Amino acid sequence: MCGICGFTGELENREAVLQRMTEVITHRGPDSDGYYTDDYISMGFRRLSIIDLDTGDQPITNEDGNLVLTFNGEIYNYKELRKELEAQGHTFATNADSEVLVHGFEEWGEDMLPMLRGMFAFAIYNKDNKSIFLARDYFGIKPLHYTMIDDDLCYASEIKSILEHPNFVKVFNDKALDSYLSFQYCPQPMTFFKDVYCLMPGHFMWFKDGMIETQKYFEAKFKPDNNMSEDEAVAKIEQVFEDSINAHKIADVPVGCFLSSGVDSSYVSTYFEGQKTFTVGFDFGEKYNEISWAQELSEKIGVEHHSKLISSEEFWAAVPKVQYHMDQPLADPSCVALYFVAKLASEHVKVVLSGEGADELFGGYTCYNDPRVFKLYQKVVPYFMRRAIGWVCSKLPDIKGRDFLLRAVHPLDKRYIGNAYMYDEKQKKAILKDPSIATDPTRQIRRLYTRARRYDDETKMQYVDINTWLIGDILLKADRMSMANSLELRVPFLDKEVYEVASKLPTPLRVNKFNTKYAMRKAAARRLPEEVAEKPKLGFPVPTRVWLRDEHYYNVVKAMFTSPTAQKFFNTDILLEYLDEHFEEKEDNSRRIWTIYVFLVWYQIYFGAVEPEELAPEAKPEDGEAADGEAETQQSEDVPADGTKVFTPVKEGEVAEQTESADAPIEAEEIAAEAEQDDEPADALESENVEVEAAPEQPVQKRRMTFESADEEEEEERPVLTFTDDIDPDDFFAGLKSKLRDNFEEDNN
Repeated sequence: MCGICGFTGELENREAVLQRMTEVITHRGPDSDGYYTDDYISMGFRRLSIIDLDTGDQPITNEDGNLVLTFNGEIYNYKELRKELEAQGHTFATNADSEVLVHGFEEWGEDMLPMLRGMFAFAIYNKDNKSIFLARDYFGIKPLHYTMIDDDLCYASEIKSILEHPNFVKVFNDKALDSYLSFQYCPQPMTFFKDVYCLMPGHFMWFKDGMIETQKYFEAKFKPDNNMSEDEAVAKIEQVFEDSINAHKIADVPVGCFLSSGVDSSYVSTYFEGQKTFTVGFDFGEKYNEISWAQELSEKIGVEHHSKLISSEEFWAAVPKVQYHMDQPLADPSCVALYFVAKLASEHVKVVLSGEGADELFGGYTCYNDPRVFKLYQKVVPYFMRRAIGWVCSKLPDIKGRDFLLRAVHPLDKRYIGNAYMYDEKQKKAILKDPSIATDPTRQIRRLYTRARRYDDETKMQYVDINTWLIGDILLKADRMSMANSLELRVPFLDKEVYEVASKLPTPLRVNKFNTKYAMRKAAARRLPEEVAEKPKLGFPVPTRVWLRDEHYYNVVKAMFTSPTAQKFFNTDILLEYLDEHFEEKEDNSRRIWTIYVFLVWYQIYFGAVEPEELAPEAKPEDGEAADGEAETQQSEDVPADGTKVFTPVKEGEVAEQTESADAPIEAEEIAAEAEQDDEPADALESENVEVEAAPEQPVQKRRMTFESADEEEEEERPVLTFTDDIDPDDFFAGLKSKLRDNFEEDNN
């Protein structure tokens, strides 16, 4: 795992410029550096040594030296490709996987790309014709950015490297802000820096004679085999995933594994007997702390487990540093937790495996149940009536059933833009100082729905997420947070062979009334305790909604919302209204608030020239900690003062193979109740779940409600609710039921 950068053209002191561009991404490769320059190009490289520690330095060339390579990633089938290339007469100077690329490109050109199994972003310079070839892996695991500076190309693994080029003019891209406010990230290929782009996953690029040409070589498509049985699917998943794990464990350094309570990382961890796993959590109860789950599983599968409790102060202090490493604002609070677990792992290993990609390929998100759950309601209730019901529901407090009726208003392509939906067009126009930049986010993904028009709705959602959420959020934070700690993160679910199996699964073996990731869970149950394999999706829970109702952190955000930066972009009175509503427990606005706060922090770093350390909020006063409850910051008794706990199991025997089981079928009349399994309340009529932050089992954030409880410790779990709204929810839903019945009878007459 490494960092690469480079530029073409003449430049005064270009060796010093190249060194600065390379040094600013030293965290991607602290072990060594390398440079290549001639009269046309300057190429830089930072190395994190994983394979062939002694002779694998870059840049690397072919036999006659006319091709020069810098490469970021891992090629897991490099030994097989090397044998084939040697049979063709190629001579290798190292044992590194990177050398396969330069010889493979010499032999096969662009046709080499579909032959690769791995994650990669690389540049190959041809001295003879002065051309440059850039390529990115199938799913976008590894990043690659580029821009044109006059007629010259500048590229890098991270945008901060491009910013070091003296002729690059840094300009804020307000179109990116518009998209970010809806998606919680900047959709690729656009970035927050005008004229800087991401090379898209599954694409390659040629640069020659001042011209750029990009081309797609891979697209993740679903091609279900409806004749595939459950037993056949489970067997294929089990076989291909074990093969992928074995390939992803190839390294000349120690390899570990991230571990949460979910099935994805747990399944990966079962292949790590005698090795190390890593987990972090927050001391806010089981909803925000998966450490105990991870410890219990570690004992059963026989791994050495390391964990850390993240204090509130640590989390908030890390936010500016995290946004610096992200290059662009990302409003997913789990990226901060990921930063800490990567930091913990880097103290013990140089490589970790993780579970990213399983949800997108195998159908794991709870919201993928929506099309099935909404089907009856949308069939019975005409669109105009659904809109009217949705409008009424938007005026109701956050009571049971409201989220279902809000989300069921629109057809899929009008309400689903990916796994996160923060602000709609109307809301953006209200908060932005320049409302003219606000657009309808569904327009940005219309082309994806066009491509997926032959899929069923569940598969359309997966396709949209693979091309938006996966690359813009999941893989971006995985790369940046691991590399910030000089740690290589590998994702065995996003393997080309695993994808081939997942793409052929019939929809009912991905998402059905029994569970999400149905067939994959059955495969995992052969190696895991059934309660782990069947555990509902939780994500990487972070207690942002709790913090934003704490006076200290409320004031931290309020100060940012009233800053000159906020006033430059936003109508701050509306921001403060969102903040006060949340603080007073009238609404759960935590996701909207966090989206704006993160952007403001990021902007001050990259356009305000403020050091990340200067933006870290002051620590919470000790008196405030005691008043708000010691649970927020204190460690459990068996955790050392540094917050890190090591758990070494005594294995009593192999995990028993789990037998397959299924819950009782869900009847049609239970559909409305099933819809309530979603974790997040709706933020707008078209809002969707984000599998990041788990909601309390008993909703406590109600609009215009007061809470009464005899026991303060029980207040959050069992509140007594008193409605002060003018609308009686019981009367509303009774009337709605009557209208639905009348409409159904009318349609059938």
